[in-house]
Amino acid sequence: MMKLEGALYPWRFRIVLGLLTLMVGAISWRIVDLHVIDHDFLKAHGDARSVRHIPIPAHRGLITDRNGEPLAVSTPVTTLWTNPKDLMGARDQWPQIAQSLGLDPKAFAQRIEQNANREFMYLMRGLTPEQGQAVLGNKLPGVYGIEEFRRFYPAGEVTAHVVGFTDVDDRGREGVELSFEEWLAGVPGKRQVLKDRRGRLIKDVQVARNAKPGKTLALSIDLRLQYLAHRELRNALVENGAKAGSLVIVDVKTGEVLAMANQPTYNPNNRRNLQPAAMRNRAMIDVFEPGSTVKPISMSAALQSGRWKPENKVEVYPGSLQIGRYTIKDVSRTEGPVLDLTGILINSSNVGMSKIAFDIGGEAIYDTMRNLGLGQDTGLGFPGERVGNLPNHREWRKAETATLSYGYGLSITAIQLVHAYATLANNGKAVPLSMTRVDTIPEGAQVIPEDVARTMQGMLQQVVEAPRGVFRAQVPGYHVSGKSGTARKASVGTKGYTQNAYRSLFAGFGPSSNPRIAMVVVIDEPSKAGYFGGLVSAPVFGKVMAGALRLMNIVPDNLPTEEQQTANAANGKGGRI
Repeated sequence: MMKLEGALYPWRFRIVLGLLTLMVGAISWRIVDLHVIDHDFLKAHGDARSVRHIPIPAHRGLITDRNGEPLAVSTPVTTLWTNPKDLMGARDQWPQIAQSLGLDPKAFAQRIEQNANREFMYLMRGLTPEQGQAVLGNKLPGVYGIEEFRRFYPAGEVTAHVVGFTDVDDRGREGVELSFEEWLAGVPGKRQVLKDRRGRLIKDVQVARNAKPGKTLALSIDLRLQYLAHRELRNALVENGAKAGSLVIVDVKTGEVLAMANQPTYNPNNRRNLQPAAMRNRAMIDVFEPGSTVKPISMSAALQSGRWKPENKVEVYPGSLQIGRYTIKDVSRTEGPVLDLTGILINSSNVGMSKIAFDIGGEAIYDTMRNLGLGQDTGLGFPGERVGNLPNHREWRKAETATLSYGYGLSITAIQLVHAYATLANNGKAVPLSMTRVDTIPEGAQVIPEDVARTMQGMLQQVVEAPRGVFRAQVPGYHVSGKSGTARKASVGTKGYTQNAYRSLFAGFGPSSNPRIAMVVVIDEPSKAGYFGGLVSAPVFGKVMAGALRLMNIVPDNLPTEEQQTANAANGKGGRI
């Protein structure tokens, strides 16, 4: 009888048996370990196949004007999406889905086929919750909804250039929406859910992380003044057949931008037919030669030098001045062959301003303009804002000195010009500009001596109120100060100026006795009644300044006396305030 092989080699049998026992023991231990000790391992792998995190949208912060009026709010919307891979096996459902969405069946089928290899495709975005629920209520196969937020702008085109807008993903793309993106944008949350292998929701488990909404932003804009500026600027463009325009109002004491209107404008709530030119915030982006509106700044440099006083005389006859091959001319006939400094401003004499500039030098005028912020960054951080150019020469020749003194050879923006006038109105103290509401008046820096600034305030009041002054800028019941300007438009792509193309300007502040607001009006290429700043822009200044001073409850400083009222009544004239 043959012996078994295991009996011949008992040690081999024991080794195999021991190995099998160890394997069974290891497997048993692993089972116990996974189910009792290290149970998170199996849970993690199970969750990876069924647990999903759905983002919880966070709405952007509210944007308001200085008084709490909403300028940008977030409203809930529904976005519909699908998985094209799932829909490829349900072609018979395509016509029903397209009909429910109001889409063309052929175009819908073509989109599905083009995205057949993808697992996600938007069907329709930005539906109202009611519209979205109407579609989702049909329980169409492969159609799912996402909760999102969309921006709505209550003031529409009135504040479009300031507030800006967001894109389809609710990210800031223009204006304040872009410059304050980090402040306004919220932080999305997460919701934990269970889904099957087809992506269908089985159970809403919990909120893993709450959404954090964006912060509220209070702008410096006063919506009442913004509406007023928008209306009068729009009317001015129609009346004068102008191409574009800007109007900016700044609080003299705080540096807050109270209104910033531009034309043409656009509706941020409906941008389907938006023209790129309408999107430009011209008050901050368009640069131009300011013309005679900088003569008060040049005059400030003369007074600051100590070489000139308001009563000093300058000969301006015969109204022209030859510098080599360059001729300086006065646009209008002056009231006499000799003018004092106030008379030079009233008559806007280029010849008189040039002679003063020759005496004090171009460097002195450059320094004063630079100190007042011309050609400098405003610090507002507005997207696309231009700095312009304030030239500085190693050697100031007469032609360069003269042209700078009466507003040519430099390029600035409307916001820079209004800041300069606000500084003059604030007794020479420059306060930083702000697009957000300021609760504490900033310190500011004294960039022009106080006595010089006060002298200029009186001189500019005469520019408006003198017999030959810019009477169209006058405001009943108030003393106001300002200066008109007319500048030729530089050619684009070639040297020189465009023929018959002008910018009409007016810059000023009021009330003169205690200035509160500064304003600049720029009208681009007026083509009907004329193009001089005193004719085109001054009336806009007068109307907006009158409305602004009343809306801000600023006490009138130019009411008629009892004797004047009695005389007006006797002559049959009503005392209009």
